Amino acid sequence: MTTAHPATPIERVPGRAWTVRLTGYADRSATISCSNTACTMPGRSKALAALRRFAAQHAAAHAKAATVRPNARCHCGSTGCEAHPDTRTQCAGAVTLILRHDPTVGRVWNIEEVCAACAPLLTHTTVVARAARPQRTSTQPPRRYRPHGRAFQAASPHPPQAPKTARPRPPGALDGPRSHPSAEAPAGNAEPARRAQGRCRRRAKAS
Repeated sequence: MTTAHPATPIERVPGRAWTVRLTGYADRSATISCSNTACTMPGRSKALAALRRFAAQHAAAHAKAATVRPNARCHCGSTGCEAHPDTRTQCAGAVTLILRHDPTVGRVWNIEEVCAACAPLLTHTTVVARAARPQRTSTQPPRRYRPHGRAFQAASPHPPQAPKTARPRPPGALDGPRSHPSAEAPAGNAEPARRAQGRCRRRAKAS
């Protein structure tokens, strides 16, 4: 009996969120606060336009510095999706980093890690980044290909030798000296021929 062991689930982590807020006072002054207490904010001032520009730049800097984590939970879902109460959905999809800011109010900037299902339901939202897809790994070694798509064969310890070609001959050269017909006769017929020639010579002398 074989027991199948389930794959180890990916450890999920809470989705991050940063809030930059511009708070006004009765004397027409304002201050800027950031949910990240390590950030240094300018002091209270009546230069509202300058403070608003600083708040927007500070929120953009948080969005640019953050790296989207593919195992992060949806921050919107962790709050009960209260940012889009009229449309309910189930958190699903890849993790995205969004920047929310209502220009008509112009006082709050939110940077959040949310799921792909909640992101389009949030108003005044800009998707800043998406989590990178995990790369597929293969256990097979990479194949090498020829320029025309043919796979290289394994190198042989004894590479094939080039076929022998006939040596070039100069123009007009013959194949070799032509042999006399008698030279082509078998070696066994040479002795009878000599005897016949000797008998002819003796007959000539006798006559």
